[in-house]
Amino acid sequence: MKPGTITHTIAVLLSSASALFTHSAPAAAPPAKQKVTKKSSAESKENKLLTLDPYAVAPRIDPPRSQSANQRFPWKSQIVTTVFWIGEKPTPNNPTPNKSSSWDKDWAKNYGGMDDPDPRNRHDYIPVKFTPQQNPFYCALPYSDKAREGHKPEAPEVVPWFKQAYQGPAVSVCKGRWVAIRKGNRVAYAQWEDAGPFRTDHWQYVFGDERPKPNLNKGAGLDVSPAIRDYLGLEETDVTDWRFVEFSEVPQGPWARFGNNNTFVMNKRKSDSAFVEGPKPGGITIVP
Repeated sequence: MKPGTITHTIAVLLSSASALFTHSAPAAAPPAKQKVTKKSSAESKENKLLTLDPYAVAPRIDPPRSQSANQRFPWKSQIVTTVFWIGEKPTPNNPTPNKSSSWDKDWAKNYGGMDDPDPRNRHDYIPVKFTPQQNPFYCALPYSDKAREGHKPEAPEVVPWFKQAYQGPAVSVCKGRWVAIRKGNRVAYAQWEDAGPFRTDHWQYVFGDERPKPNLNKGAGLDVSPAIRDYLGLEETDVTDWRFVEFSEVPQGPWARFGNNNTFVMNKRKSDSAFVEGPKPGGITIVP
C-alpha cells in the first residue's frame, strides 16, 4: 500500500472514532411514557377540574355553629321610642287617633276602653278601671302588611314568616307578632298590634337594615304601650333596642297574664279545655 493511501485511511478511521464522542444539539425528546393507574387518572381529572372551574370542587361552607334560632332576628339598636295608648286622642305630634288600629277598627272597644297612661290610674301594668281584654303589652312598628284588599305586593317577600303565618287574604300576618324591647339590662315582651309611628310602609327598616325616617317625634321608630313604659322605666320619649322573637323565646312575665289575643292565654285555655273534656271516647276493636 502506498504511504499516501495509508495516511488517508488512518485519517478516515480517526474521523469516525471522533464522531462517536461528539454531542450535537439534542432534539426535542418525546414525552416519557407514563403508566396510567386509577389513582393517576383520578388526580389528572381533579387537576383538570381545578384548572377549568375552581368552584366545582370548592368545599361547602356551613354557617357558624354559634348561630341559633334566637339569633334569627338581630337587635335594632338605639331606636327612638315613644309612648302611645289605645284610645289616645289625636295631638299635633300624633295626628292619628288610636280608637282604631291598622288591623282592628274597633281596637278600643275590643280592648275594653282607653288604656289610661296616667300612672295614678294604673296598677300592676294595667288600668285600674277595667281588666284589659287584650294584652296590655303592645307596640307599633311603621309597617302594615295589609292592603285595601288582601296583602301588599311586597309582603310575601319581605315578611320573613309570611308563608308560615298566612291564613288568607283578610288576615294580617304581622298582627300579634311577639317583639322583645330592651332598655339597659331589662327586657319587656310585647305583641305587635298597630302600624306606626307616622308610617305604615317602611318595611326596609322593620325587616331590613335601614334606620327610621325623620318625623315629628325625633325620628321615632317604635311606639310602646304604658305597660312597657312602666316595666322598662321609660320616659315619654326614650331610646331602646328591639327585635322580633319566636313565641318559644318569650319567658313568663306580666305580658303573659291578660288578653284574648295573648298567645299565653290562648294556649292555657286550650290546655284547660282539653283537661276538662278529657280523652275522646273510642271503641276497642277485638280482632279474632
